Amino acid sequence: MKKIFTLLFLFATAYGFAQTENAIDVDSLLLRGRYQQVLSLLKAAPDSFKKFSTMANVYYQIDKTKLAIVYYEKALDQEEDYKTKVQLGKAYQKVRGYDEAIAVFEDIIEKDPDNLLIKFQLGKLYLKKRKANKAIKTFKELMAVDQANPNYAYQKGIAYAMKKDRNAMIDSFLEAYKTDSVHIKSLYQLANSFFKLKDKDSTNLFLRKGLKLDPTHINMNRLLVNQTFREKRYNETLRALERLDSITPNEIFVLNMFGRTYYNMEQYEKSKEYFTESKDRDPNDFKTWTYLGHNEMKLGNYKLAELNYNMATFMGKDKRDEEYYGLGHAYLKQEKMLQAILMFDKAYKEDRGNYKALYQKAKTTDDYYKEKKKAYRLYLQYVLHFEDMDKDLTAYAQRRIAEIKKEYFMKGEELKDY
Repeated sequence: MKKIFTLLFLFATAYGFAQTENAIDVDSLLLRGRYQQVLSLLKAAPDSFKKFSTMANVYYQIDKTKLAIVYYEKALDQEEDYKTKVQLGKAYQKVRGYDEAIAVFEDIIEKDPDNLLIKFQLGKLYLKKRKANKAIKTFKELMAVDQANPNYAYQKGIAYAMKKDRNAMIDSFLEAYKTDSVHIKSLYQLANSFFKLKDKDSTNLFLRKGLKLDPTHINMNRLLVNQTFREKRYNETLRALERLDSITPNEIFVLNMFGRTYYNMEQYEKSKEYFTESKDRDPNDFKTWTYLGHNEMKLGNYKLAELNYNMATFMGKDKRDEEYYGLGHAYLKQEKMLQAILMFDKAYKEDRGNYKALYQKAKTTDDYYKEKKKAYRLYLQYVLHFEDMDKDLTAYAQRRIAEIKKEYFMKGEELKDY
């Protein structure tokens, strides 16, 4: 509070109130934090630029920003003033009046294009309003004047990301990194960009640099977890998760990744523990129920697997083909063939690219029904759409097509290959 009232004192002095006897009282009151009395004195004073601008500054400092905007605008109606216009733009920015702030800052830059601070703020406002082209133009202008500031190239990269121009985005982040090799935001964006491109070497390069610079960087540590997990370096993943857990304890991401890592390491009881804790923390995450189903399947608890998969299909909003596919296998293990066929069918309808679901529907139909025409058509459908997906599944499907066709031919009926 002492800092605020010192600033208020400076505002009042700067606007010349110390030149009058009443202003001496204003200065004294501001210094002692009596801003309400100051505002009362100012409201009683005749209208003037100094009155309105001082009131605006007082309101701004006590976080009554909307009132500050009113009085900044009143002050500017009295007199055109550079500093007051800058403050008006900042006030609009503070209350997220981004369109109004842009209009104010554009007017300032039109008259004073060398104000790099305002131009930088304007560029960031363009990003907030998703005006990527204007942002790129602004940051390029800033870079032309000041090549030593890595933030300009970094923000340009963010603008290119909005345009989904991947190459220009990465080039911009590299520019920022070359300007300042310890620019942590650019290091993270480079690591993340190369992670999405599945460029293992570049991802690991920038991860190492970033984590050496800031070992507690949360997003860098999350990315390290994802990268080591993708590369199946599970022991390293566990170490990365332990470090991340010390930075952000009990985070859902950490719990789930512990669970997924132990699952892939075939430590199913340990995996189940983490997913159970995650489910208790956030029961609405349907993928947690899915993994609980997977673990119960591996542990041979098929009824529990069925219950968890059913919860996942009930809670899920996105594609649930994985969950229906899991249910199909849970029913198979319980010898509930018709329910299994229905679940494999639902899995395939949820995702027409799930070739395993179509194959399992065909095979289970083949195993259950004595009449083979349905299975024959399903095998044909599988081979037609997914012949190149899995050579073993395709070989089995083709063999059964030939066998079923021969069986019916021997009965005097010819099945067609369509």
